[in-house]
Amino acid sequence: MAKNGKSGLTYAAAGVELEAKDRFTESLTSIMRRTHGPRVIPNPGGFAGLFRLDYNSRLFARNYKDPVLVACADGVGTKLKLAAAINKFDTLGIDLVAMNVNDMIVQGAEPLFFLDYIAVPKVDAAMLTDIVKGVADGCRQAGCALLGGETAEMPDVYAPGEFDLAGFAVGVVELARAVNTERVEKGDVVLGLSSAGVHSNGYSLVRKIVEHAGLDLHRVYDDLAPAASAAKPRSRRAAIGRAGRRAAAPARPLGEVLLTPTRIYVDPIVKLLRAYRVKKVITGMAHITGSGIEGNLCRALHRKVDAVVRRGSWPVPPVFEFLQRHGNVDTEEMYRVFNMGIGYCVVVRPAFAESVKERLEKLGESVHVIGEIVKGRGDVRWG
Repeated sequence: MAKNGKSGLTYAAAGVELEAKDRFTESLTSIMRRTHGPRVIPNPGGFAGLFRLDYNSRLFARNYKDPVLVACADGVGTKLKLAAAINKFDTLGIDLVAMNVNDMIVQGAEPLFFLDYIAVPKVDAAMLTDIVKGVADGCRQAGCALLGGETAEMPDVYAPGEFDLAGFAVGVVELARAVNTERVEKGDVVLGLSSAGVHSNGYSLVRKIVEHAGLDLHRVYDDLAPAASAAKPRSRRAAIGRAGRRAAAPARPLGEVLLTPTRIYVDPIVKLLRAYRVKKVITGMAHITGSGIEGNLCRALHRKVDAVVRRGSWPVPPVFEFLQRHGNVDTEEMYRVFNMGIGYCVVVRPAFAESVKERLEKLGESVHVIGEIVKGRGDVRWG
């Protein structure tokens, strides 16, 4: 009781429930532990996570000769608003991990650990648990540890129903194995790995199209049904049709299609790089995010070469054709904003292009020869 006899102000009265936040934080321990390997050092109640760069055990020692740490940070943009519109949050964490680790492996790095930051107006344990479970799923796909994170309850900053996510990843690469754009040469081949859909870029335009065309996020649209064999299965247990083709997945509501999580390319790319430890046949890589192929593949080039990319050399997923038609979006704008079906590019020496393609396909990727490197000024041109 305050001195004047009136009840004093409390944090709860200001909109922050400390007990609810603490209960949620404590509930995450088991989720995080599922992502931990022998390099994570237990630190119960610690203010930060601990991670060994090398194992103590000789059996597992990596023995880095000249290790370089690689770090990145990213979010998932306004895809959050679409998730809130249909009250589905279980895939956002996968997107969050993907947007970070896919950038990291471009440098030739192996992801080590991941941290998340979630800002909300009020702790909603069910929603937040779905998000963190997604982060853990993404970390397991990427082979990295979910080492910690922060949940910030800020009712004065975020209105009810609003929230934000940010992710931070740290990895390692041997300096001699780090990707260097100067190695890209005329004649190199550009391979494109299929995306899972829109991924996590361009959602301000996606949401505007949905609003402009009056589309129903809960409706199943027949022209969004995925074609059989649109992507290669990661396991032989995937359903196979009588003709030996993978059976098409059942149609889903528009909102779920648009929330398809970003594909994580860590496992196949890391395995590919390990397969060519001596011969440096991979000369460049690019994660295709905002600004599309043209705005991202150029970052893998130096100033004396261009990449000529051929449209039509890969299948464009139905979701992009659907969005273009309903939004009356110009084709050039579609390719400028979206990945259009290519989520990751690998530039390889021409003599190894076919073998690299086959290796990636065996690792579960759908791979297309989409272009080649020519003399130029560091640009991407359409062929």
